[in-house]
Amino acid sequence: MKVKLAKTAGFCMGVHRAMDLVLNEANKGEGPIYTYGPLIHNSQVIDLLKSKGVIPIEDIREIQGKKGTMVIRAHGIPPGEREILRSSGLRILDATCPRVARVQAIIRSHTRKGFTAVIVGDQDHPEVIGLQGYAEGKAHVIGRPEEVATLPETEKLLVVAQTTQDAQVYREIQKAVRARYPKAVIFDTICDATHNRQQEVKSFSGHVDCVVVVGGYHSGNTQRLVQVSEGAGLRTFHIEKAEELDRERLASMEVVGVTAGASTPNWMIKQVVQEIQGIRSRREARLGPWLRKVFKILMDSNLVVAFGGYSLSYSAEILMNRDLDFVHPGIAFLYIYAMHVLNRFLDKGASTYNDPAMACFYRRYRIPLMFSGILAILGSLAIAIRLGPSVFLIMSGLCVLGIIYSVPIVPLRRRRLFRYTKIKDIPGSKTLSESLAWATVISLVPLLEPSPPDSSKALVAFFAVFSIVYVRSALFDIFQAQGDLIVGVETLPITLGEKRTLLLLKSVTIIGGLGLLAAPLVGAVGSFSYLLLLCYGTLMMSILAYEKRWLYPGTSLEALVEGNFFLAGCLGFLWHHLA
Repeated sequence: MKVKLAKTAGFCMGVHRAMDLVLNEANKGEGPIYTYGPLIHNSQVIDLLKSKGVIPIEDIREIQGKKGTMVIRAHGIPPGEREILRSSGLRILDATCPRVARVQAIIRSHTRKGFTAVIVGDQDHPEVIGLQGYAEGKAHVIGRPEEVATLPETEKLLVVAQTTQDAQVYREIQKAVRARYPKAVIFDTICDATHNRQQEVKSFSGHVDCVVVVGGYHSGNTQRLVQVSEGAGLRTFHIEKAEELDRERLASMEVVGVTAGASTPNWMIKQVVQEIQGIRSRREARLGPWLRKVFKILMDSNLVVAFGGYSLSYSAEILMNRDLDFVHPGIAFLYIYAMHVLNRFLDKGASTYNDPAMACFYRRYRIPLMFSGILAILGSLAIAIRLGPSVFLIMSGLCVLGIIYSVPIVPLRRRRLFRYTKIKDIPGSKTLSESLAWATVISLVPLLEPSPPDSSKALVAFFAVFSIVYVRSALFDIFQAQGDLIVGVETLPITLGEKRTLLLLKSVTIIGGLGLLAAPLVGAVGSFSYLLLLCYGTLMMSILAYEKRWLYPGTSLEALVEGNFFLAGCLGFLWHHLA
C-alpha cells in the first residue's frame, strides 16, 4: 500500500528541545528528575521516561523536602507556580518552548500597560493556564468567534492565541475582534509548525483515500489535526500506536496519508508507516508488497549494506588500477556484514526505538543471524590467510576492534570512575570508527600484499571510501538520533546538533568531490576518478532530501543513501567494460 507521509509529522521544535533537555539530564544519572505535569501528551513516551527515572507530578506539594531536578515542560507555567518551584530547593530545568515564552512576554508587557488580554485557546490546556498567569488577572479565554460578543468594553485590547490553535478559527476570531474593537492589538502567535501541519493535512485532499493521524488521545494539537482532516472531508483515523490500525478498513484504500502530532516520536511514526505499507490493498497487485517485504528483510539483515561494501570495494579496485577479482570485494562484504550483524546484538538498546521492526527481526532470527555473523568473520579471515600473514594479522585486529566496540572495556568495579566504558561511548566514535574500518579494509589492507597497489592510488581510494562512508554513517545517526539519545549514545548529531552535523556532512561531501577532481590532475589516479564524482552528487542529494524533507527517514530515504554504494559499483562495472 502506498503511503504519503507529511513532511511536518512528529516532534515540533519545542517538544524536541524539551525531550533533548530531559534525556540529556537523565543520561547524566545525577539524581531524580521530576516534570511538572507530563512532559508531552504521549503515554508511550511518558512510560519510556519513567523507565529512565523521570517522574511526572501533578501537585507541587508532592516535591516538598525532596532533592533533584524539576523540569518545567514546553507548555510553560504561571509565574506564581514558578516562584513556588524556586523556593522548593530543587534545581530548575526550564524547557518552556521559546514560542510559548514569547507569548508569555507579550501578555506580561501589554497587561502592565493597561491592556486586557484575550487568549484564544482551550480554557483547560496547560499552556493557556500558564499564559493567564502572566496577565495578572486581566485575561479572558475564548475559543469561538461568537464568544467575542461576551468580552467587556475596553479601549485597550490585546489578542493572542495558544500556539497550537487552529489557524482558520483564529482568523475568524480576529475578524470578529476587529469589527468590535478597531484599535485592538492582535498578534499572530500560532506556531509555524502547527500552521504548516494543518495546511499539509488539507493538501492531502484529493490525493489520498484516507488520513491516519498518529498521536496521543489527550494531545490538543493532535486532536486539532484530526478536526482539520475531517473538516477537509477526508476519512480520518486517529491512533496512538501501530497496533490500533484498522487493517480491514485500510485494505480497501490505495493511498494513505499519514501525519502525526507534535508529541509523537519518530520511531512510532516509522512503525505506523511500515505497518500500513505491509497491508496489501485489495486494489494493489501482489508483487508490490512482496518486493517491499523482500527489500526490508535485506535492509534489516544488513545484506544491503554488505553488498554496498562489495560494490564500493569493486570501484576502489578500479580507482587503484588493480586487476579485478572477487577476493578483495569478498573480504569487504564478509567483514562489513559480520560487524554490522554482531554489533546489532551487542548494542541493541537504541534499535528498539529507532526501528522496532528491525529489533523484532533480530529477536526472531537471533540464532541464524549470530551464526551467519560468526561464519562471515571466519570467512574473511580464511581469505586473509591466503593473501599473506600481514593481511591476516590486520584483519584479525580489525575484527577484534569491531567486536569490542560495543563491549565494556573497563572492569566492572571501576566503571563508576570513568565516563566512557566502551569505545562507542566516546562522542562521535561510531561515525569515525566505521569510516576508518571500511577505508582500511578496502584501501589500505591491499598495501600489505605481495603485489601491492601504488601507494598514492591507495591513499586516494582511502580518502574516497572514508568520505563516502562517513557521510552515510552520520546520516543514519541523524535518522536514529531520538533512539540514540534515549539510551545515552553520544553520536555525532547528538554531540554537535543536527544543523552543525548537516553542515559538516556538506563540507565533507564538497571536499571529497574536490579531492577526486584534483587527483587525476596531479597524476595520482586515472580518469575514473571523474566518474566517481557522481557519487558525491547523490550524497549531496541524500543530505538535501532529509534537510528539505523531500523524504522522511524510512525505507525510501535509507535506500537512497545506501544506493550511493551501488552507484559506485555500477560506475566501476561500466568503466571496466566500456572504457
